[in-house]
Order: sequence, then C-alpha cells, then structure tokens
Amino acid sequence: MDDAVNLEKTHTKEGYDEGYSHGLVEGRDEGKQVGLKVGFEVGEELGFYSGCIHIWTSAIQIDPTCFSSRAKTAIAQMQDLIQKYPLMDPEDPQVQEIMDSLRLKFKMLCSSLHVKLHYNGYPGENKDIQF
Repeated sequence: MDDAVNLEKTHTKEGYDEGYSHGLVEGRDEGKQVGLKVGFEVGEELGFYSGCIHIWTSAIQIDPTCFSSRAKTAIAQMQDLIQKYPLMDPEDPQVQEIMDSLRLKFKMLCSSLHVKLHYNGYPGENKDIQF
C-alpha cells in the first residue's frame, strides 16, 4: 500500500516539476513577445511626436512668427519630455507619467494650432477585427 502512495506522490511531483519547467520557458517566450510588441508601440508613438516636433521647430526656424509664444513653449516642453523619456529603462516609474504628459501636451498643442492630428498607431493594424 505504501508503494502505491509513494508512486502517486512521485508521479505528482514529477508532473509538477515538468509543468513548472515548461511554464518558465513558455512564460519567458511570451513575455519577450509582449515586451517587443509594447516596446515597438512606445517607440512608434514617441517617433510620431518627435517627427511633429521636428516639423514645427523647422517651421519656427523658417518663420519665427508662425506660432504664438504659447505654442512655442508647448513645443519646447514636448521636446524636453521626449528627451527625458527613459528609453533604456522601461521599468522607470516616470515612464507612464511622461507618456501621459506628452499625449496631453500634444492634444493641447494641436488644439491651439488648429490642426487635426492624432496618433492612430501603426497604419496596418486593424483593431476592429474580431474572431
């Protein structure tokens, strides 16, 4: 009888250990894929904002009177936020705060410039697809 109980415990332990090892590998792979996707999306959004800032600062260099002083200040603030973004430290506690500030500044700036720009994400991405 003891042999049967020990056999069951042994198989249970082996199954648990095997499942745990498999879960570590699968979890690591899934985490890597999610990290790559989220990292790409963040970089893409930062690039969009950076491109807008580059265009606006180029316009200011050509014609310093093209934007109000308030808009110029907002452009400079956005540029500072982009430079402060911790690209190499995604676990920095300021990551979300900086991104939220960037989004808010961008919306305010677009409103004050009377332009209808908004970041949609990658153009090939269709979020309406359901299975």
